[in-house]
Amino acid sequence: MAAQVKQPYLSVIIPCYNEENNLMKGTLDEVYRYLSDQDYSSEVILVDDESTDNSRMLMKDFIDDKPNFQLYDIPHGGKPAAIWTGIQKAKGKIVLFTDMDQSTPISELDQLLPWYKKGFDVVIGSRGADRKGLSIIRRIGSMIFRNLRSLFLLRNIYDTQCGFKSCWREAAKDIFPHLQFLRQRRKPTGWKVSAYDVELLYLFEKAGYRIKEVIVEWQDRDRSDTKNQKGKGDLFRYINESVEMAKEVLQVKLNQLKGSYKKIKIQKKT
Repeated sequence: MAAQVKQPYLSVIIPCYNEENNLMKGTLDEVYRYLSDQDYSSEVILVDDESTDNSRMLMKDFIDDKPNFQLYDIPHGGKPAAIWTGIQKAKGKIVLFTDMDQSTPISELDQLLPWYKKGFDVVIGSRGADRKGLSIIRRIGSMIFRNLRSLFLLRNIYDTQCGFKSCWREAAKDIFPHLQFLRQRRKPTGWKVSAYDVELLYLFEKAGYRIKEVIVEWQDRDRSDTKNQKGKGDLFRYINESVEMAKEVLQVKLNQLKGSYKKIKIQKKT
């Protein structure tokens, strides 16, 4: 009789699109060392979003002798599609979404996990107001985005865009299929920045899941140089990103007003 495989407590999901430079600086080593020191079981799910650089090769080489690391490939679909793939492959009770650049280091999990024992269903990292390494352009843009977004949605959440988020796996499986990003037919091209986080948190809130926002360490450590839009500068790129994100937030509000989220079931709490 085959031995029964124990369910991991935690599944770490890391989407990847052209992260060669971040991989070269050893971010996966950081993840591996931290998780190896914990007293709970875990797995790491890497999802390559059809990278055009050497990211996939670097990930494949790294996980070769690490059975708790898995690599999956998807046709290019953007970050939400990569995370959704990871959720469907995950076996952990809790899932963590984190970025390859590790601007929020994996060790900040120490700040998130205790809140599950206090009855929360979704525990997210927040960069707060002090964001080390962020350019003036992005500081101003973040402030404008946050203030405008809070006029329409999620008034009790300060930072919706931090890439360090966790939740019960079953909650993720319940909510992710309702995201408009995953329902759209238009295939994204290049590096797609999305405000899917806003819709995700709004739907968690609507379904009655308890959300806790926790201040975490954050410093811009992103070294990727292949996400740029054909070499265009930071200001041009950021304006494009901001316009797209504003449109998506507005669409969430319009969906809300049209009753598009009526199928979201309120979760019963014990």
